[in-house]
Amino acid sequence: MSRGMVTGFPILAIAALSCLANPDRAYGHSASDAYLTLTAEASPGGAENTIHGQWDIALRDLDFVLKLDDDGDGRLTWGEVHRHQAAIAQYAYQHIMLDGGAGNACRVEPVRQLIDAHADGSYAALFFDARCARPARKITLHYTLFFEIDPSHRAILVMHRGAAVATAVLSPQNSAIDFPR
Repeated sequence: MSRGMVTGFPILAIAALSCLANPDRAYGHSASDAYLTLTAEASPGGAENTIHGQWDIALRDLDFVLKLDDDGDGRLTWGEVHRHQAAIAQYAYQHIMLDGGAGNACRVEPVRQLIDAHADGSYAALFFDARCARPARKITLHYTLFFEIDPSHRAILVMHRGAAVATAVLSPQNSAIDFPR
């Protein structure tokens, strides 16, 4: 064995014992993730000009960026999250944009913010409406949340347009999605 390299069972046993000795510090690794559901509302002419959205963002990821844990105890309370709702919205909405084609920007309007429980933890649930200047036959989503600080971040996207449902995984390599009619 070369100097400076520790391998095998002894190092594994030491790591396991240190986790048992200090369970508050033994965290499983969770990937940075978000869930985005969009529903396009058709106008009388058949094209969309309003898209309703629910965007669930892991509080652990938001805490990493925005330092939501005011008392530093490693646990987020409703009060801490509530105090930072404006910062959460400001940060998040800087990283999402929708458009209805060339020259048809869609303005993202926050509606409300709640907390949602997922199997891997608590999420900020941001509800919004995106209103396009004109009815859109094609919608493009531009998504960049956490990409500049965590290239492993992924968002699971579900888009509803009438009876059609489309899904995608958003990543730094796949940050813009077109939804043609």
